[in-house]
Amino acid sequence: MPQSYRVAILGATGAVGTELLELLAERNFPLASLKLLASPRSAGKTLSFQGEELPVEATSEGCFEGIDIVLASAGGSTSKAWAPKAVEAGATVIDNSSAFRMVPEVPLIVPEVNPQAAENHQGIIANPNCTTILMSLAIWPLHQVQPIQRVLAATYQSASGAGARAMEEVKHQARAILKGEEAKAELFPYPLAFNLFPHNSPLNDLGYCQEEMKMVNETRKIFAAPDLRVSATCVRVPVLRAHSEAINLEFAEPFAAAKAKELLQEAPGVTVVEDWDANYFPMPVEATGKDDVFVGRIRQDLSHLCGLELWLCGDQIRKGAALNAVQIAELLVQKDWVKGRQPALSR
Repeated sequence: MPQSYRVAILGATGAVGTELLELLAERNFPLASLKLLASPRSAGKTLSFQGEELPVEATSEGCFEGIDIVLASAGGSTSKAWAPKAVEAGATVIDNSSAFRMVPEVPLIVPEVNPQAAENHQGIIANPNCTTILMSLAIWPLHQVQPIQRVLAATYQSASGAGARAMEEVKHQARAILKGEEAKAELFPYPLAFNLFPHNSPLNDLGYCQEEMKMVNETRKIFAAPDLRVSATCVRVPVLRAHSEAINLEFAEPFAAAKAKELLQEAPGVTVVEDWDANYFPMPVEATGKDDVFVGRIRQDLSHLCGLELWLCGDQIRKGAALNAVQIAELLVQKDWVKGRQPALSR
């Protein structure tokens, strides 16, 4: 009989957690059981899954006993506290926070890019940052044909990157502004509705914020290219869901835009959206709820003979977070790389 797995979602009531629930059902993941974990304030709630109401439990000592795979999306401090305990209990943890991404022995995985790196995990696999995942899908097919020497990225990041409450905050701000009232900011440092500002993560001594450095360091690790030159400017924009990115690539030799388009049309997880006559290219409103990263406006860089420009949009909650995590779990199941407990047999 086919094997099935005992799965726990850590952070089940958040925006990514609820998306994980939907994806496990949509993709018919081989479940023997499903446990929903969250903070004590969420304990006692129920969430719908395949016609059933599943209870949410408080994360506590012993809660990972009997679990094969943990899909964690509850923030870095929570992952640091609980992921090692889950591994000790015999589970494999796929973590969506930044807690373990740059730990050398922890694989950082985008299944369409570096699946083989997941094989020798030691119990924890890290999900990259949303902007890194989206960009990786768009540039990896080109990098395989002709190695990229330099990446310049400008991101246009939606409120969804800060969670469900941030999305609601932007809606409230927009309503207030349209009524002539003051727009109040609580989760963001400034009102985001009808506004934009550089990403508000902490700045380093060079003036780059944490979000920008994630793109630099994570791309190098995923591509196994520690000397790859990457620079990013990350901006929060008044879009509810789905991030956008303007990418400039530099190669050692010219790379024809037509060839790049052909490669991207064949790339897994990518949909090319281009109608030059209609000036129609990827938009976050159309990428919302979709699994693929939408790529378009592929063109030569007028300022550099060996440069390419492209534009992309992708759903931050799906491919930028939950979908990538579920795909990693599917990879582990397919390759029999789930470490620890033996999977249960489905009844």
